Amino acid sequence: MTMTDMQGPKWPQLLGDWTATPIATAVIGVVFAAYLWMVWRSARDGDRWPTIRVLAAVGAVLSLVLAINSPLAVYGMNLFWAHMLVHLLMIMVAPVLVVAAQPIKLAHNLFPEPVDGVLRNPVFRLITHPGFAVPLYAITIVATHLTGFPRLMTTHMWVHDLELILYFVSGYLLFLPLVGDELTGRKLPHPLRFGLLAVCMLPDTVVGVALMMTGSVIAPGFADSRMGWGPSALTDQNAAGAIMWVGGDGLMMVLMLVVAREWIATRDGSMGSWLDGIRQREIMGTGAGADGPEIDSDDAALAAYNAKLAALHRRSQDADDQSPGPSTVEREDGR
Repeated sequence: MTMTDMQGPKWPQLLGDWTATPIATAVIGVVFAAYLWMVWRSARDGDRWPTIRVLAAVGAVLSLVLAINSPLAVYGMNLFWAHMLVHLLMIMVAPVLVVAAQPIKLAHNLFPEPVDGVLRNPVFRLITHPGFAVPLYAITIVATHLTGFPRLMTTHMWVHDLELILYFVSGYLLFLPLVGDELTGRKLPHPLRFGLLAVCMLPDTVVGVALMMTGSVIAPGFADSRMGWGPSALTDQNAAGAIMWVGGDGLMMVLMLVVAREWIATRDGSMGSWLDGIRQREIMGTGAGADGPEIDSDDAALAAYNAKLAALHRRSQDADDQSPGPSTVEREDGR
């Protein structure tokens, strides 16, 4: 079915409007089968893989199927708001569920040496570093909505397909080190994860508000393909902006709450090696990693706090002793 042959969706018949994507479906099926095989192999070796991880993998597969095969995918080439829902599935929902399934950690349990080699690879460390992943996410969100890209995407199906791949990859690289405890070769402190997720709300907000407030149609191809049915191009675009703003920021806030819960549960007071070093020197009098008590030890922190109070008290007493008393002042006035 082509875009020009399509009629307006009719409820509930539209629920049967699915599309086939043989290559994408085959890739997803092979990857999921490999994941299930590793789960089976791990259980056979006596290391039972958590059921919640398997359910996350199933959820990821379902999210991808909804994004590329469901009526959302069919009408996503005609309705900007449906296309925006596909975007959220591809860049946030599916990647987060893949991270929660922990395929890297599962593979490491079975094949530690090859996986360690990948984790140490400079290219892998670069693309999973927040300094690369956060700008990639922001550029992807902004460039695919507020430039001429939407017009190009609605007229070339191969651009649309590449866009979906870009969305999934950029989302996965972003959330891989920020959400959960998947094996990545680096462990970011929870406060930094929380802050980076907050920063990533900015492009979602900018794009959402821009699409809601603009009076010009950015991607006329959506309305042109509908042949008169559906909302006006501007109304459709405004609805897409609302979905990006509310949906994107809402999902990001949920992830921030998850990270905050993990932060509290692990009692992780770490702010990173540099800031931890400053805290260690200021309160404990030693550098991070130096001999002596660590700041994040409860007993050590309490002892250091009491020592700081005692030192402040001594300095206050010394200052009082060195100040001139009333009798001295009177004698000086008398002279």
